[in-house]
Amino acid sequence: MLPLLPTHFKHLSLLTAVLLLTACATTPKTYSNIDTSIDFAQYKTYSFFAELATDRPGYESLESRFLKAAVSREMEQRGFSYADESDLQINFNINTKEKIYSRSTPSAGGYYGYRGSYYGAWGGYETRIDQYTEGTLNIDVIDAGMKKLVWEGAVIGRVNEEALDNLEATLSASVHVIFNEFPIARPAQ
Repeated sequence: MLPLLPTHFKHLSLLTAVLLLTACATTPKTYSNIDTSIDFAQYKTYSFFAELATDRPGYESLESRFLKAAVSREMEQRGFSYADESDLQINFNINTKEKIYSRSTPSAGGYYGYRGSYYGAWGGYETRIDQYTEGTLNIDVIDAGMKKLVWEGAVIGRVNEEALDNLEATLSASVHVIFNEFPIARPAQ
């Protein structure tokens, strides 16, 4: 057997870290609802609510600014134009909550776990508890004339430090995923 050199430790720890992160990664869930009685081809313009749910009292938040830019890109790629007096109005909501996930797995008994099957020892179950933050981003699209919700999209997933450190990119990617469900598709490129 070859001795482990310091460079092997670096590669081994990097590989271990990548495997752990991959094992813990979860795919965000996307949801959308649509008013099927609406013909979306009738809409040409969009705007944002004057007071978005993501704003703070008295000022526009960074989240609102990042979401407006991302949604504008998605809407304009679909042929919509921004207008103060618009056909559609858009609002956002962001919600986070702490979640706890527990799981039980059988644990081996006996001497160091290897003699349990021969001597009938049963170790019971080992319970692991993980705490994480779950984030939800909702986008509401409202018919401005009827004051009626015509489409909503949402993405739900785990929020980690990397997502918070790169908030603009995280929100932009989330909006892109949500708009994959929008009734008007982006033209093929």
